[in-house]
Amino acid sequence: MKNEVKATCMSAVACLAVIAGNAHAQASGTTTIGAGWLHIMPQGESGLTNVVSAGGLPVNQDVPDTGTHASNSDAANFSIEYHITDNIGVALLMGTPFTSQLVGDRSLSQFGVIGETRPLAPILEARYHLFSADRKFRPFVGVGVNYTWFANTHLTNNSFIAASFGPGSSASASLSPSWNPVAEIGATYSFARHWLVGASLIYMPLSTTLTTHADTAVGSEIVTKTRIRVNPLITLFNIAYTF
Repeated sequence: MKNEVKATCMSAVACLAVIAGNAHAQASGTTTIGAGWLHIMPQGESGLTNVVSAGGLPVNQDVPDTGTHASNSDAANFSIEYHITDNIGVALLMGTPFTSQLVGDRSLSQFGVIGETRPLAPILEARYHLFSADRKFRPFVGVGVNYTWFANTHLTNNSFIAASFGPGSSASASLSPSWNPVAEIGATYSFARHWLVGASLIYMPLSTTLTTHADTAVGSEIVTKTRIRVNPLITLFNIAYTF
């Protein structure tokens, strides 16, 4: 009897060892947390600067040959994904606050950088991972939604302010927030039981409106708006841990 109990216990231990040995990363019920690097590459351009009002009176007139675009930027990235099944997960991606420069286009290109802002743009998405959970290399696709808002937006180029609104003028600026769809394609590679590296390409059709409020030297207020199509392509590289 003792031998039978001993044999049963040994068999149970062996089975548990086999199960543990075959546990796979990114399987149903697991969570993956990651950290890495984002490179943001705006692809769009802006419309013309529109003078909305001057001295409190409506103008609604475009300024010919004007425009603004956002510069390339880099940020640290943090992500968490819960795997609902072996193939389907829900992921939250967040980047650290970073500075994006606003650069003059067309006739405004002579001023170079005219301002800067700090975008905040978390992404929530659903992902579908190809292949089975025991595969080391797993491509995936993702679709989701993003909310982008902009902190600390301001004009930094005094020459631009003077040329646009007159000598002695001062100006403030803001960028409108927006909800945006997101598409992602990428892949992960498991190099250890719980560890993996990943890379992906994200596209986000994002537009925002740059609004400036200027006070001229004679006390008149001038309001302008410029629609900027940012439409960034974002590359992501990270290392992650699954538990």
